[in-house]
Amino acid sequence: MVTVERVQTGLRIERHTLKVLKGLAEYLDLSLGDLVEGIVLHAFEGKTAFTPETRAKIDQLRAVYGLTLTAADAHHLRERP
Repeated sequence: MVTVERVQTGLRIERHTLKVLKGLAEYLDLSLGDLVEGIVLHAFEGKTAFTPETRAKIDQLRAVYGLTLTAADAHHLRERP
């Protein structure tokens, strides 16, 4: 185990994306913060964070929560006024 210092942050995120992340965190029995940390650390190293089984669960959660955004949308989002 590695000891770290965590800080509280005010993160704004698209609501369907958040619902999928929360559902996935619950499925994996992780806190939302631990899930996001893991995803980011994998991404920083160019590695995939998910097994094929977890990807299948993500696809299910995307359908349930209506998440239609894709990676292609990542830098083209703007908030409603």
